[in-house]
Amino acid sequence: MILSMTGFGRSEGVFEGKKITIDLKSLNSKSFDLNTKVPSRYREKEFDIRKILTDRIGRGKVDCYINMENLELNTDVKINKELVKSYVEELRGVADDAPDFEYLKMAIRFPDALSTRSEALEENEWFFLVGLLENAIVKFDEFRNTEGKTLKRELTKNLNSIEENLQKVIPFEETRITAVRERYQNILKEFENVDETRFYQELAYYTEKLDISEEKVRLTQHLKYYEEVMNKEHFNGKKLGFIIQEIGREINTLGSKANHAEIQKLVVMMKDDLEKMKEQTLNVL
Repeated sequence: MILSMTGFGRSEGVFEGKKITIDLKSLNSKSFDLNTKVPSRYREKEFDIRKILTDRIGRGKVDCYINMENLELNTDVKINKELVKSYVEELRGVADDAPDFEYLKMAIRFPDALSTRSEALEENEWFFLVGLLENAIVKFDEFRNTEGKTLKRELTKNLNSIEENLQKVIPFEETRITAVRERYQNILKEFENVDETRFYQELAYYTEKLDISEEKVRLTQHLKYYEEVMNKEHFNGKKLGFIIQEIGREINTLGSKANHAEIQKLVVMMKDDLEKMKEQTLNVL
């Protein structure tokens, strides 16, 4: 089963006059890299939030943004009137030729002139936040699953293309070996006093070095294994990446032994499909 590392999920709700929005985003990464942005009200629960995300998401570069907006008009900010009056009197004692509002503008910036009443985070609000987070993760997973289906279609298409081009190599194999033998036999006729037995031993050795039967068998096995892992195993991105490397080695060896223009063309086409698969596999969870 293919899941993409690219994901997005959003959840929002209102709790006692506070609108809470949670956005989850992820891109591909070799490991799990989590970045969180949490309002100060929920800062004490940031560790718990990170743990939930770590347990549920797995791999990828993940951003979690939690935003809180007060919908009610009342404010928790209070002015310490007595302290502000004291600051104004002290300022007037320093210089008494300024308008009162100028003293007020300065006094309001002094320490403790404004105070914010912070209420402790209640258990009900925390449970509500966890519910929103779980909902965002569900949507996030749905997005990953949808993207994974698209990835699987593209990977299957490229995989089948490599298999088809590998089959197209077969008709050129015997033609290639026959051409090499004829070329060397013609060269033999141009020389005298040549040990034919030794010559044919060398020719057999050379044609054996050109044989690509083993490479074809191994490449076919790797392609089948890739398809099997893609269809049956979960969280298979890293494993698919290792199989891709083995497929690449066999295609490269096939190209080095080709010694035939048409086979070289087919190898180039296989390499092109393989590069597409490498890029797509990097985004598999």
